[in-house]
Amino acid sequence: MKLSGDIVYSNGEKEEEEEEVGEGKSGRKLVVGYALTSKKVKSFLQPKLERLARKKGILFVAIDQSRPLSEQGPFDIVLHKLTGREWQQILEDYHEQHPEVTVLDPPDAIQHLYNRQSMLQQVSDLNFSDPHGEVGVPKQLVITDDPLSIPLAVAQAGLSLPLVAKPLVVDGSAKSHELSLAYDQFSLSMLEPPLVLQEFVNHGGVLFKVYIVGEAIKVVRRFSLPNVNKHDLLHHTGLFRFPRVSCASANAEDADLDPSIAELPPRPMLERLARELRRCLGLRLFNIDVIREHGTRDRFYVIDINYFPGYGKMPGYEHIFTDFLLSLVKGEYRRRISTS
Repeated sequence: MKLSGDIVYSNGEKEEEEEEVGEGKSGRKLVVGYALTSKKVKSFLQPKLERLARKKGILFVAIDQSRPLSEQGPFDIVLHKLTGREWQQILEDYHEQHPEVTVLDPPDAIQHLYNRQSMLQQVSDLNFSDPHGEVGVPKQLVITDDPLSIPLAVAQAGLSLPLVAKPLVVDGSAKSHELSLAYDQFSLSMLEPPLVLQEFVNHGGVLFKVYIVGEAIKVVRRFSLPNVNKHDLLHHTGLFRFPRVSCASANAEDADLDPSIAELPPRPMLERLARELRRCLGLRLFNIDVIREHGTRDRFYVIDINYFPGYGKMPGYEHIFTDFLLSLVKGEYRRRISTS
C-alpha cells in the first residue's frame, strides 16, 4: 500500500506573484549568499533548485571564506551551515553591521542542536500535549567518561534495556549519526563516551522525518530499527552497531506497510509542534525525527533534531525552499517596487 505525505507551502500566493516579488519590474534580484561545505553544496544546490530560483528572481552566490564577509555582497539573505567559533563570530559581527540582512539561522541558536542533550531538552520542556496526540522524548542518560561506569549509571537512572547509544556531539560527520543498540548490561561497557543513552521505544520499524522550512512542513517515512520483543532480549546479547538508519536510501514511502504503522502523524499536531519548536529553538531550517510508539495511535517521541538537514532528499524541496526565501523579503520588495 502506497501512502504519501502532503506538501504544505508557507504561503498561498501564486507563482506569478512570487516571481514579481523576487525580481519584479525593477529587475532587482533576491541575492542569497551561501557558506556551505562542498558536500552540502552538491546535495542542496541541485540544478532543479537553481533553475527554479532563477525563474523566480533568486540568485545564489557563494561566499568566499578567504575574504572578509563585509566586503562581499550585498546580500539579502545569508544561508550557512559551517561550524566553529571563528565563523560564528564572523556572522555575529556581520549581522551587527548589516541588520537588514536575514541570517539563516542565528549561530547561537544552532549550537543547541550540536549537543543531543540540549537538543532534546527543548522538546521535553514543551510538555507537549495536543488533542491529536502527545509528544515527548525517550528517557535518556548522558555519559561523558569512563565506559566501565555505564552499567551502574544505567541502573541508578532506572533505564530499561535495550538502549540506543548515540554520540553526544553532532558535528556533521557520518560517525556522529551512527548508533548502537545494547541488549545487555555487559555490552554497555563496550561503548565509547561521550554519548547519550536512550531507552529504545518499539515503533514498528518506521520513523517520520518532519522537514521544517519556515512555516512549511513536509513529512516522509523512513525505515528504522525493527521492534525488539522479549524473545530478542533473551536470545540476543552484545552491542549491535548501525550506520545512519534514516537516510534517503531507507525510504519507506513505497513500501507495503501495515496501515497502523504507515499512518502519518496528525498534521495539525505536527504543525503546532513545529510552530512551538521554531519559537523555542529560534530556528527556521531544521527537521525532527518522530516515532509512534507501537500499538498506540497518539503517543509520539522526538528522537533527533537536525539543523539544515538534507533538503535535497525531500520531494518538491525546490518549490518549498524558494517559496520560503521569497516570503522572508516579500514585504521589503513590495515597498521597493512601489517606490521605484
